[in-house]
Amino acid sequence: MVLLFQFGEIVVKIDLDSIDPIISDLDCLLIGLFEGEEKESSAVKRVRDLLGDSLKVLLETGEISGKLGNNILIHSLLLTSTTSTGLKRIIFCGLGSRKSFSVARLRDALAPALRRARGTKCSSVAIDADSFFGDSIGLRDVIEQTAQTCHTGLYRYETFKSKKASSNIEDVKIIIPKDEDPSSLIDALSKGIAIGGSVNLARDLANGPPNVITPSSMAEIAEGLGSEHLEVEILGTDDMDTLGMGALLGVARGSAQPPKLIIMSYFGNQSSEDVIAFLGKGITFDSGGLDIKSSIGMRTMKGDMAGGAAVLAAMGAIVQMKPKLNVIAIIPATENMPGGDAQRPGDVVTAMDGTTIEIDNTDAEGRLVLADAVCLALDRGANKIIDVATLTGAIRSALGEQCVGAFGNSSNFTRLVIEAGESVGERIWELPTYEEYSKQYESDIADIKNSGGVSGGAITGAMFIGHFRGKADWVHLDIAAMARSLTTKGEIVKGATGSGVRTLVNVAHILAETSK
Repeated sequence: MVLLFQFGEIVVKIDLDSIDPIISDLDCLLIGLFEGEEKESSAVKRVRDLLGDSLKVLLETGEISGKLGNNILIHSLLLTSTTSTGLKRIIFCGLGSRKSFSVARLRDALAPALRRARGTKCSSVAIDADSFFGDSIGLRDVIEQTAQTCHTGLYRYETFKSKKASSNIEDVKIIIPKDEDPSSLIDALSKGIAIGGSVNLARDLANGPPNVITPSSMAEIAEGLGSEHLEVEILGTDDMDTLGMGALLGVARGSAQPPKLIIMSYFGNQSSEDVIAFLGKGITFDSGGLDIKSSIGMRTMKGDMAGGAAVLAAMGAIVQMKPKLNVIAIIPATENMPGGDAQRPGDVVTAMDGTTIEIDNTDAEGRLVLADAVCLALDRGANKIIDVATLTGAIRSALGEQCVGAFGNSSNFTRLVIEAGESVGERIWELPTYEEYSKQYESDIADIKNSGGVSGGAITGAMFIGHFRGKADWVHLDIAAMARSLTTKGEIVKGATGSGVRTLVNVAHILAETSK
């Protein structure tokens, strides 16, 4: 059973097979090893039967180890000099403790091994699925996560490089037990390819230069995902003005780039009136406006649309998976620039629901565009709302760079979202939304103001958005600390991470399953 997927300019063939890779002519075989179980591993025993004392020495010295992140490569010279196999290389991947093994750890162990195989110019790779099973990780999980990691672990952003990397993995075989029927597992493979590709799409958008990834180009990319199952609408300035979206349009005033409101609708259960809305902050460049950022602070602000990128990309995966539920995605896309007509501190704007907002800080723009997006989601019938945004620097101070911050008004729905993220390897931690915090964004001249001051900045920013939620169950995900990585580690490649995509897709899956 073979599937093809596009990886940059490379078409990768990925299939499920039950061949014996040891006697194949593949470039590389990847074998997973749990810490403390190296000598008991059936895959290791199979290789040891071929290599004899050579492998025994590596095991006894600890060079072949199941310690997380430890990758040891057995090269062609040793293989071909001691056996008749055509297999050129074996990489043993350390998986860490079996008890703490998870889907995230699987991806983090597999990705560096895949990159190492690519670095030795391997074009064909086999992955021994059986050796990656954990206490709570079965065959379908291994297949899905392996397919994802073939996308995300091998990701490179080379769009604007004149000389692109020449080494690429083009053929991946996931080796399954001989008694398994590949056709019964193809859905897990397809799901993994859809999600992995969507994570990379979100990365591409957030890595793209801001003179290329503009509100208009984001809208064009969204339109490109449109199909018979996914309706895409693009609203311009006049449409937003007609709807009364003064909060969004106020942010857009300082930019020469026209704002776009991207609406993507998937109705997979037309017999249900329930609608979940995914909202993503789409600030394609954030200078801070007249409350301008420092030069250093502006350096990564092309990625201030990472929330919008996650929502757009998640819809791409959802439409491929076709869950039985109704989803609308809304991405308010604009720049925040200090042009001659930019809004000023002290201005008052009016949101779509009639709420008047004093502009206390022009660099608190994400909550403004999302306020109007929440109002539109309610107008479109949403009774559950998740917004995703690189909203505040304060979330990094509160939680560091290990998890996403969550805020919500419904304990059950917030818990569902958190567990949906955790189960796919995106850590989420809930912060409080006590009513007392709302006093911090009270205004003397308008209904509210767009800044709650320094204290509890991540909380007051979230609660500002929550002010517009009406009666809907609402969760805000602040991904500001998780949207970009300064280093390559595990599955994460330096640059945009695609944070939030997997959580949104899994929320859709869970809601579809529980509504049956």
